[in-house]
Amino acid sequence: MSRIAYVNGRYVPQHAAQVNVEDRGYQFADGIYEVFHVYEGRLMEDELHFARLDRSLRELRMDAPMGRAAMRHVLQEVIERNRVREGLLYIQITRGVARRDHAFPVGVPPSLVVTIRRIPPYPRDVESWTMSAITQPDERWARCDIKTVGLLPNCLARQAAREQGAGEAILVDAQGMVTEGAATSFWIVDEAGVLRVRHLDNHILPGCTRAALIELLGEEGIGFEERAFSVEEMRRAREAFITGATSFVKPVVRIDGAPVGDGAVGPVTRRLFEMFSRHVRGNLKNAA
Repeated sequence: MSRIAYVNGRYVPQHAAQVNVEDRGYQFADGIYEVFHVYEGRLMEDELHFARLDRSLRELRMDAPMGRAAMRHVLQEVIERNRVREGLLYIQITRGVARRDHAFPVGVPPSLVVTIRRIPPYPRDVESWTMSAITQPDERWARCDIKTVGLLPNCLARQAAREQGAGEAILVDAQGMVTEGAATSFWIVDEAGVLRVRHLDNHILPGCTRAALIELLGEEGIGFEERAFSVEEMRRAREAFITGATSFVKPVVRIDGAPVGDGAVGPVTRRLFEMFSRHVRGNLKNAA
């Protein structure tokens, strides 16, 4: 079955989908995006993703292509037309098509593209869900809190990880402080046993899976700190893991070739993996 995409008001076979060469997303990376995990045909953490989408639009002074209810209808239609039960749904909104000029065009409608693809079933065994990572300099722009399509530094970091046989690049700023993964939020259990993730600011993206996990931590009474940590603290950590729309809770057992802790999945990460698994499979309270 041909995959179906939504492009500016039309549902079309994805192989035939097209955007204008003067779309500002192509010319300037003048656009934003969101990625939803689809489970049992439903959008997970939908309110968190819509809220972040709205914030990104506001920060870039970009108009929404349609209202929330209409957007929900389009997304659900893409899910149903593609018959996807478990997948990854991608939304991209750009400032639209206009003569190439750096300043914002006036009176130009935004462009909207929605695609979806199937992904493997949600992981059931944390031991087979581990990964290694490398560190890379954080060379991104100063507004990483906006989910823009300008991801070249992230791509370069991920490519470096792939070339070294790793699954993620952990980004480190000029002060030697860890920011986040190239496409994920990054957590540690430090040498004192404290669960930590960097505080939110303009240097990192406010991850929706991160936010969902934090809500679950509160419900379970599990303490944690939103506090920056250095590369040295990371290397002394007992455990490490990433969170993201496709990573969920994914243990990191090696960084730059060295084991994290004893090199195995730690008890905190194991508990959070199982907790988030129950949330996805059983508690669809955040689903559409």
